[in-house]
Amino acid sequence: MSSETAPNPSISRPGFRQFAWAGIVLALAGAAFFATKGIVIKLALLEGIDSVTTLTWRMIVAVPIFLTVGILGYRKKLAQQPAGAPPVLTGPVLAQTLGVGVIGYYVASYLDFSALEYITAQFDRLILLTYPFFVVLFGAIFFKRRITLPMVVALLVSYLGIGVIFWHDLRIEGDNVLLGAALVFGSAIAYAAYQIMAKPLIDKLGPQLFTSIAMSGAGPAVIAHFLFTHPVSDLAVSGNGFLLMLAIGTISTVLPAYCISGAIALIGPERTAIIGNVSPVVTVGLAISILGEAFTPYHAIGTALVLGGVFLFTRKEKPKVKVLEESTA
Repeated sequence: MSSETAPNPSISRPGFRQFAWAGIVLALAGAAFFATKGIVIKLALLEGIDSVTTLTWRMIVAVPIFLTVGILGYRKKLAQQPAGAPPVLTGPVLAQTLGVGVIGYYVASYLDFSALEYITAQFDRLILLTYPFFVVLFGAIFFKRRITLPMVVALLVSYLGIGVIFWHDLRIEGDNVLLGAALVFGSAIAYAAYQIMAKPLIDKLGPQLFTSIAMSGAGPAVIAHFLFTHPVSDLAVSGNGFLLMLAIGTISTVLPAYCISGAIALIGPERTAIIGNVSPVVTVGLAISILGEAFTPYHAIGTALVLGGVFLFTRKEKPKVKVLEESTA
């Protein structure tokens, strides 16, 4: 059965079109907000704020918001639950969700944030965009799901594009590009593992409650990492730095999470995923205009190949693993 949102027969055709347009707008907004993440991290680095401090501030700003929304949603869910129904949240489910949150919101995010100290925001975003291929690979290895020819073609096209940019940047930047690419590939692998493990938990808890609990698991892990590697005084940042920390927690994390959730509810995960492919284009535009990053013919060819491969993948395969709020990665 397709997981796309089906038209509600009780809604008139014009009314359904309005819902569809609202979903498209939310998907575009979520993609655009998420595209700012790498830009904000790069600007923070220019302010002398390293990746771990930025990640810590992200949790400080975002976790209370997610927790508030999650608690309100959980109370509403309990109020609507029929008498005698099994509990929504059990001890094992809570423990699993906290653990999955550490993988998705700490491990994957830490590797991604760290990678931006070595590679451009646009290259980082393009590599991250290929995480669905790792989802498919893990599905084949652990769940015996079939890998089809269109999947292989899409993968080869995307990684050819990454190879073009990698070859160009390696000649100019040297070993930094190798380290940065390795870190962001690690982030993509961790995020793919997170998606697979999160799917049954999201089906059970709903996206809002799941995100609230998962963030609660990642928050202490991030803060512990910070305290082991930094003095608390490093949280003191300049005025501009503080605005950037607010931006990474709200514009680049909270807003896209709820925009994408709303889009999935209105137009389904597949359409949301396809529209989300505009995110790297926005990142490229922001990186060029704000950060002054180079965009050579090599970058143009590489970007086109990566986007083409991912678009081919999402169009041909209709991913079986539901798209999650990638903004939180």
